[in-house]
This record gives sequence, C-alpha cells and structure tokens, in this order.
Amino acid sequence: MRTQVGIVGAGPAGLMLAHLLYQQGIETIVVESRSRDYLESRVRAGVLEQGTVDTLNESGVGERMRRQGLIHLGIELSFSGARHRIDMHELTGGRAITVYGQQEVVKDLIQARLDAGLPLHFEVEATSIHNLDTDAPKIRFRKDGTSHEITCDYIAGCDGFHGISRPAIADALQIFERVYPFGWLGILAQSKPPSEELIYCHHERGFALFSMRSPEVTRLYLQCAPDEDIAQWPDARIWEELELRLGPEGSLPEGSLNDESLHLEEGTILQKGVTPMRSFVAEPMQYGNLFLAGDAAHIVPPTGAKGMNLAIADVRVLSRALATFYQTGNNSLLEAYSTTCLRRVWRAEHFSWWMTSLLHRFPDATPFQQRLQLSELAYVASSRAAATALAENYVGLPF
Repeated sequence: MRTQVGIVGAGPAGLMLAHLLYQQGIETIVVESRSRDYLESRVRAGVLEQGTVDTLNESGVGERMRRQGLIHLGIELSFSGARHRIDMHELTGGRAITVYGQQEVVKDLIQARLDAGLPLHFEVEATSIHNLDTDAPKIRFRKDGTSHEITCDYIAGCDGFHGISRPAIADALQIFERVYPFGWLGILAQSKPPSEELIYCHHERGFALFSMRSPEVTRLYLQCAPDEDIAQWPDARIWEELELRLGPEGSLPEGSLNDESLHLEEGTILQKGVTPMRSFVAEPMQYGNLFLAGDAAHIVPPTGAKGMNLAIADVRVLSRALATFYQTGNNSLLEAYSTTCLRRVWRAEHFSWWMTSLLHRFPDATPFQQRLQLSELAYVASSRAAATALAENYVGLPF
C-alpha cells in the first residue's frame, strides 16, 4: 500500500488528524490494534476545552456534541467545609467547557471516516514502523493472518503511552516524568449528578471529583493508593466515602456556597477502576519523518482535564503543517512541530501539576504543607486575579 500519511492509532489524536487531513485532500491510512467496539466503549476523559469544541465544530463532526454535550460555565472548589464557584465564562470573556465523553468523540470520528469510505484497519497485529530517517518510512502489520506494508511520506504515532511509536525512537528522546503517590478510583454510575457543574473537593480524607457524562450518568472519583485493590471497594463503601468527602468538614466561611443544598444520589455503578497518576513528556515529539501526538508523547494527571485536549491541539498543529507542505513545498512548520506543541504541552503539564498538588492529600505532607494548600485554595476562591488564572487554563488557552 502507498499513502501520504500513515497513522498508527485510532484514538482521538489519530482519528482527528486523519479527518483534518482528509479535508485538506491529503491521503491517509489508519491502523489500530484494538477493536472498534473497544474504542467506542472505553470511558476516558470527558471535559472538552473551548478550542477542542471549536475544532470539532469547524471540521464538521460536532453535530452530536452540540445536541448532547453539557456546556459548563464554571466549576466549584470545595474545601474547609464549603464550596466556592469559579465563574470561568465571566472571567475568560465568554469561554466555557463542554462535558462530552472521549468515547463519544471517537464514535463521531470513526463514523465520519467510514462515511467517507476511507481506510481504517481495526484489530491489526504485530505493528511496527521502519525507515523513519528516509523519504519512504514504512508501517508493517498483520491483519487476518496476512502481512501488509504501507509506504508513506510521513508517519504519525498516535498510539498512546503504551504504543509502538515512541519506543521506536527511544534513543533520540529525553524523558521528563513524575509519578504521583496516589491514584484515582473512578466510577461511572446511573444516577443524577449532585451538581450541575464539576466539584473539585479538597478533603482531609483525600481528594474527590464529582462530575457527569449526562444528566442521568455521573462520573465520580476518589483519591486512593496507586495500587489500590478494587476488590476492597464494594459499591456501598464507594458511596459512603463519596458522601463523606462531599460533606462539610467544619464551619462555613462567609460568602461560600452551602454544601447542605447538595444531595448525592446513589445508583447502579456501571464501571469502576483505579488509574495511577503521572506527568510525562518525551522530547522532541518528532524524529525523521515520524511525528508523535497525544499520549504517545505526553501524559498529564487528569486533575486539569487536559489529556484529550492536548491530543487535539497536537494534531491541529500537525495537520496545518502537513497541509502547508503539500500545498507549497515549505516544510518549516513541520520542522517546528515539536517546538510549537511543547509550548502548550508544558503549560498544560504545569497547570495539571498545580491542580493536583493543590487538591490532593500527599502521604508525606506535613501540617505546614497542608495549611499552605488551604491558604492557596482560599486565595483562588477570593482573588479575581487568581481565579482568572485558573479559569484561563481550565477552559484552554487560545490556539
């Protein structure tokens, strides 16, 4: 087979890149090791930045998101027994977030590609990439017992943290990483969310996040050990712990929202699992004619809601660089791809680290450090300047 851009991975990064290139008349072939059903049912991120929403709409795949997505104009911070609202819409001049699950974005992009009749190969095996420092890099794989080879102009490695693309150029990369001493126990439940906006809770028992996927389905998280045994968390214990972390810890400060107005509705838990937390960046994000995008190049702790949004930002940059090259022969944007993307990546890494450090209970934290956390939370809740910094980063910086 022969194509202009071979894409390894059919997650949000790979599918969005393929879609954007298709609109520019650039040929692509997408290969993916997992099944379509797996990709469309895997529950992951659900908060879309304003720029991600705009990109989906501009590229013509936002129709279902506009119908089903939940637009949020603010978030709430809960600490010291009270909740404080951050009005992101007002603080950022009209920007917002949209709650719409990653698996729903993937469904929309898969359907768009199939509707266009473009090549998308699921459940391929033994995928490998070769000749990256030549003008004819290759992707090899097996499908239904038959070996295949794709010769490309360029390869996009969009196959996630555990994929084959980054290890293929490991010797050329510098790795920056931090592993956190806790994880998130996440559940998806058939129950009405306790609030119409996300609630980030700093609590003496550990962090909790109250979010949703629809008006009838909640997405809830509890801070736990990174190697937590999920068998030790029956449904009743999960609901009890969520109720405790949502509830008050003490007196209510003046001007705060009252937690007594909230009701956590217990319902059927549809999924549960434990996610370890890490920060990770591989530099540079390109080598020869291979370009890394999304989780293949960087991981952020989910506290800042940046993972999928960074993936969309990466391929937005890459698609424009490739379009410029094919239209004009100028490869300066391709050569600058890594530098351009890493500016946003490191901003998102810092914001996600800051949110994580601000809201979680660290096992080795001293009482002094815990008081510093509360002081900073109070400052964010009371200072327009501090709240604006949080809001600007949360809704996503402009492209």
